[in-house]
Amino acid sequence: MPQTQDLLIEIGTEELPPKALLTLSSAFTEGVVSGLKEASLEAAEVTSYAAPRRLAILLRSIPVKQQDQSVERKGPAKQAAFDADGQPTKAFEGFARSCGVTPAELEEVETPKGVWLVFRQEVAGKSVSELLPDIVNKSLAKLPIPKRMRWGASDIEFVRPVHWVVMMLGAQTINAEILGVAAGNQTHGHRFHHPEAIDLPQAAAYADLLREPGKVIASFESRRDAVRAQAEKAASELGGVAQIDSALLDEVTALIEWPVAVAGSFDSEFLEIPQECLISSMQDHQKYFPVVDGAGRLMPNFITISNIESRNPDVVREGNERVIRPRFSDAKFFWEQDCKATLASRHEATKKIVFQQKLGTLYEKSDRVATLAGFIAAQLGRDNIDKQQAIRAAELSKCDLVTEMVNEFPELQGIMGRYYALNDGEPEAVANAIQEQYQPGFAGDAIPAGEIGRMLSLADKLDTLMGIFAIGMKPTGSKDPFSLRRAALGVLRIIIEGKLDLDLKALLEQAAAGLQEKVDATAAIDDALSYVMERLRAYYQDQGIGPDTVAAVASLKPTRPLDFDQRVRAVNNFRTLEEAEALAAANKRISNIIKKVQGAVAEKVDESLFNEAQEKALYAAIRDQQTRLEPLFASGDYSAALSALATLRKDVDDFFDHVMVMDENEALKNNRLALLSQLRNLFLQIADLSRLQ
Repeated sequence: MPQTQDLLIEIGTEELPPKALLTLSSAFTEGVVSGLKEASLEAAEVTSYAAPRRLAILLRSIPVKQQDQSVERKGPAKQAAFDADGQPTKAFEGFARSCGVTPAELEEVETPKGVWLVFRQEVAGKSVSELLPDIVNKSLAKLPIPKRMRWGASDIEFVRPVHWVVMMLGAQTINAEILGVAAGNQTHGHRFHHPEAIDLPQAAAYADLLREPGKVIASFESRRDAVRAQAEKAASELGGVAQIDSALLDEVTALIEWPVAVAGSFDSEFLEIPQECLISSMQDHQKYFPVVDGAGRLMPNFITISNIESRNPDVVREGNERVIRPRFSDAKFFWEQDCKATLASRHEATKKIVFQQKLGTLYEKSDRVATLAGFIAAQLGRDNIDKQQAIRAAELSKCDLVTEMVNEFPELQGIMGRYYALNDGEPEAVANAIQEQYQPGFAGDAIPAGEIGRMLSLADKLDTLMGIFAIGMKPTGSKDPFSLRRAALGVLRIIIEGKLDLDLKALLEQAAAGLQEKVDATAAIDDALSYVMERLRAYYQDQGIGPDTVAAVASLKPTRPLDFDQRVRAVNNFRTLEEAEALAAANKRISNIIKKVQGAVAEKVDESLFNEAQEKALYAAIRDQQTRLEPLFASGDYSAALSALATLRKDVDDFFDHVMVMDENEALKNNRLALLSQLRNLFLQIADLSRLQ
């Protein structure tokens, strides 16, 4: 076994960008580990450390050097290595030079194809200390840093100035220079609690010595757990629950080295403002964790995470309370000012906001969406009240974008629209729809809970999809500025999960009609339809449904997503049946037979031409199934239909075992082809089972 040691690498910097810290750490670790692996040096365990002023990696039990290797290079065949006079050819001499030897030093090897000249050499493995500097430099050079900076008089560039570097193998320091800094065995602790250098006696002591006396929790995960636990404990002591957003938790963790939770409070009068405004201000501007009660209502408290153990925590608390008051005062002012005008009165102002240059303003988009929302309501057979509410919600949908509050907190679009609509006395369904129009907004987000919200969200997304496709700006592999992938998947989810029986092509045709004054969208309808329906592959893949199941349904080109979903789930269930494999194979066989037939296959079967019991039995079974399946197809009960079709397996197997389809008698052959075509058409009313693997 080769000797192993623990290997430590640390890059000490000024404060790194908090939102990029995890990405930088992951990329740095991956680059170093990959480089070592290419050098045949793999550690038993790899631990990444990421804190505001450091990126580090500890590799446990890594070989201290590569194993020696026997190198063999194959040269020319012996008969080609010498000329007619027995002198080495130029090719032979060139090969020897490239190996650093004379032709006489090469060995001869007997092979089945003759004698070949080879070069053999024992190459001593290099030490990890020798290989590491280049591996680390290459990894740092490849980090995803959008904009690098220089410092001092040096030309060296990195995301932040580098102040120290640690590279140790066991207890030994590796002699190297990284980003202009000589590597050593000294790290540095907390900027205020322990700014002095900390000598590391060995690589494995790194994390423990940084914690004490260094007052730095180097592990990002451990620090994040500490932040969460302290915030939850502080909120619990207030009688509430800390509202911890995962992205904010990561950002706070990336900002501090030694977390200390401090609870603060604010005047209860601010709770009269919609709580989302206060929460947004606390989270986005101050990096505070809000505190809510058991019912989810905001309490007049917050939790901040300090990066220092203050001798006087009250000073820290009071300082944070002073900072939050003017923020909340601004929010209160925006709320009161916005409430002086109705949402409806702001509709005119949306004429000043361009949605897309060729597609017009938000005012024009709102009008198109209103028409489309009314069409969707009619397609669903909803009464006039629902239709009018869908139209009203669309007309008001973008009006909150011109309010003071949303101008200050863009992430509150829709949310504030709901509050302003309720304040104006709009129906609750209309107000809720204004907020729900942006759902689902991300992977795993819920679809709108209300039906008016579903109509509005659908109409808004379909108008965007159709408009962008019409002007030729559909997404490419790397560019999707209007988030059409998310919009397409949102359309499908709303229709399928909301159980809305809607024809997607009809909706896109209506959306295209609404764009007539801006652009001729007719030619883009089919392209947009295909784009949306293609998202179903990923949708079902996330649910563990195979692509061939989806392809079996997609080949029929259904345009009603809810119907598509019912078919997919029926086929997926069918695959669990004992008869599935044989019937899928039979469908494939029939498909291949019919493809080879020149000309059209007859539609009708002539019973008088049957001369085999098996074809009579199959025909009788098909006719029986046609009668039984008609109501199942009409109601969309495809699972029951496929279960019924599974009973045909014996008749199908018997037919293929005893009947020659491509008979020499033309009449018999054509009649049997018509019989198989009728069988295949029964299955094709659900899916093309020949696509199943």
